[in-house]
Amino acid sequence: MKTMWKRRSGALVLAGSIALVAGGCGKKAEEKGGEAAGEKAAEPATPATLDPAALRAKAKALFGTPPAVYENKENPQSEAKVALGRTLFFDPRLSKDDTISCNSCHKLENFGVDGEPTSKGVGGGRGDRNSPTVLFSAGHFRQFWDGRAVDVEEQAKGPVLNPVEMAMPDAGAVEAKLQAIPGYVTMFKAAFPQAGDNAVTFDNMAKAIASFERTLNPPAPFDAWLGGKDDAMGEDAVAGLQAFVDTGCTTCHNGPLFGARIYQKLGLVEPWPSTEDIGREKETGKAEDKFFFKVPSLRNIAKTGPYFHDGKTADLAAAVKLMAKHQLGKELDDGQTGKLVAFLGALTSEIPAGFADAPERPADGPVPANPAPEAAPAPAAAPEGAAPTPPTGG
Repeated sequence: MKTMWKRRSGALVLAGSIALVAGGCGKKAEEKGGEAAGEKAAEPATPATLDPAALRAKAKALFGTPPAVYENKENPQSEAKVALGRTLFFDPRLSKDDTISCNSCHKLENFGVDGEPTSKGVGGGRGDRNSPTVLFSAGHFRQFWDGRAVDVEEQAKGPVLNPVEMAMPDAGAVEAKLQAIPGYVTMFKAAFPQAGDNAVTFDNMAKAIASFERTLNPPAPFDAWLGGKDDAMGEDAVAGLQAFVDTGCTTCHNGPLFGARIYQKLGLVEPWPSTEDIGREKETGKAEDKFFFKVPSLRNIAKTGPYFHDGKTADLAAAVKLMAKHQLGKELDDGQTGKLVAFLGALTSEIPAGFADAPERPADGPVPANPAPEAAPAPAAAPEGAAPTPPTGG
């Protein structure tokens, strides 16, 4: 998770939504061996010309299969911790007005996204970037589009305190809210037994949510095909995999997650049409980081639109063509694009039963957040025969 890669040619070569490529697949123009921008991509292989065995061997070398759980030795997994994290993930009480949960923007029933260009937070405000899928997010080399968080433990803290998202004022307010819920006190003690009565902390909240997120890695048909099951992918998907390799997408989209391993410049070969978001430069203040974003994972990409950091592209085929044009300098026709889209569909996870079921959350505590003042004692009765006391203000 925390492996750091060296910077090379302006990109960090080596962990967030997800959306497709914010800074996509391809090489810089000077590294492309003289390819002219705008050239036609090579025709994809047909079933008659494919060598499935050779393609599978190449795919194993390029991609591989992700683990069932992304472990973090500094935050060891336990059933109690994962159960607490799942409960917190679905609980809107982590937001200022009890309306927004992690699942609001990263809906597990919808492959970990809300399907909107940008997500609504407390009061209806919207963030400025697309919310990527939480599925496989623990395997990314950095978190968020600009990579400002090292891992999902750090990432889990950000939205809770973000004034546009969940809008809690500070870590202390989060802790006080959780400590007032007896069921959570019990769950925190079970998840962090070494902490005893001090288990309910902001850091432990983030660790629990991260532990749950580290389990959200359901396999896809591609994984079965890679393991030797020939009929797990259709002919178009296999041909699309060959095209994915031949077109050059693997320059950035490699490894078990098909990306999420480097930063890359958006508009590497041909300038991107929208330049409002300057990418990592906004975070680092370095001019060389302008328009660089984390290359996201392509797993579940067919289900996690709209695409790119701004969520402005709704159609996957259109997104694929944009990537080929701006990152590779290649123009794809509809046939070539269709093959690639068929392959990307084979990266859609097979979701197990109960995956998106929200657990029962602990009931609010018996003490309200703002207890009503005690009622004033009733005035003593006037002695028999005495004149009645006039009402106040009378």
